[in-house]
Amino acid sequence: MDGHFRAFSFVDRITSVSLGAPIRGLYQIPSGLAEFPGSLVAEAVGQLAAWAAMAKLDFQVRPVAGLAGKVEFHAAAQPGQMLELAADIETAELDAVGYGGTASVDGKIILRLENCVGPMMPLSEFDDPALVRERFSVLQNSGAASGVFGGVPAVPLQPTEGETGKISRATLHVPADAPFFADHFPRRPVFPGTLLMNLNLQLAAALAAEIPGRWHLASVHDVKLRSFIPPGESLELEARLGGRDDSSLTIIVETRKGKKLLGGARVRLTLSPS
Repeated sequence: MDGHFRAFSFVDRITSVSLGAPIRGLYQIPSGLAEFPGSLVAEAVGQLAAWAAMAKLDFQVRPVAGLAGKVEFHAAAQPGQMLELAADIETAELDAVGYGGTASVDGKIILRLENCVGPMMPLSEFDDPALVRERFSVLQNSGAASGVFGGVPAVPLQPTEGETGKISRATLHVPADAPFFADHFPRRPVFPGTLLMNLNLQLAAALAAEIPGRWHLASVHDVKLRSFIPPGESLELEARLGGRDDSSLTIIVETRKGKKLLGGARVRLTLSPS
């Protein structure tokens, strides 16, 4: 079955879009999934913002990768829940879109994005503009079929030499082929930045587990993805302790290909009550 608009699409319906007002939408997390990580919740908010930006610019361009000033994680999403999505488009020009947004469940915010920027690229390089325009019409009207996302195949990290409690390192072998490439993107497959974020967060969690205390993810700051990651790449991931006080940790995560820095972020974890 064609994975386009199925394998990595997280907006089922656009419920409101008008000039000067937030765009709002819904996404039903399939109940059969084992999990739906926070990185995919962030992806859903970003995709909603992308729909608004593409429509405003008549489907000439689309945002790809980019920057996020801050991602706050308030609660975990669960399979079967309905995500209530909202995005405020601050700027939408041919070169970039600026936005923030939230994802909520039952009216309670579970994730917030602030100060995000997505560089714009010609839509036709990544997808068929006519099909994207048609999909936007479906989302605004009848809505898309829910429950079609089958999850993301495991992309394991291979641990490499680190330093207990200070540095964790791993190698990431990006799949040469995976279902999500049919959706991200049909004409130019790119490893999703939010999947890379999720792997970086896994590495940061592994480092935090080596430090006494029960730590949980609170926020990610200064997220930067500097280049596209094609299928089949081998990358080096590193998480290193950046700071610690009585109630929080800061862990710096970076992704490199050889000596080239592809992306990075600051991860903040807080101490859970005993």
